[in-house]
Amino acid sequence: MKDHEIVELYWSRSETAISETAGKYGRYCHRIAYNILQDHEDCKECVNDTYLRAWNAMPPSRPSRLSAFLGKITRNLALDRYDRYTAQKRGLGQVPLALEELEGLIPSASDTEQAIDALALAKALNRFLAGTKPKPRAIFVQRYWFFCPVKEIAASFGVSESKVKMTLLRLRGKLKAFLEEEGVYI
Repeated sequence: MKDHEIVELYWSRSETAISETAGKYGRYCHRIAYNILQDHEDCKECVNDTYLRAWNAMPPSRPSRLSAFLGKITRNLALDRYDRYTAQKRGLGQVPLALEELEGLIPSASDTEQAIDALALAKALNRFLAGTKPKPRAIFVQRYWFFCPVKEIAASFGVSESKVKMTLLRLRGKLKAFLEEEGVYI
């Protein structure tokens, strides 16, 4: 079933929207949640919560890219769950590693509020990624949006782990220079 047809099912409040979404995007959402949480049971809960959030959001939302819409919901739910776990001193997943790699490049939340609002920072990041070649951009997004392990990224692109690490290192350096040119100082 095509995405626009699934969205129409949500708009018509048909319960088949959930089963169609699960059939088409269940594994995709599970993978996003698993990269963050590293626990299948928690992932199942996040994915089920994703379906509920999608149900509650449509209408009024009518996403043009259902995969991105669902992916963002899943990611946010998994990150919220991760925050609860780390508050309980039970760290999981790729999140600490990925965030540690970006440490020193992106200002902290309090610095960001003082220096530039989050929307401007997001726009600058999007401009940076738009000016990046497709393969390095995809590696960057896999690592820092989907929190994929370096080993998994290397396998999916058919390159060595050291190549992925070097690509990420170079991109972080370019990102730092780009943000400084944009007036975002760390």
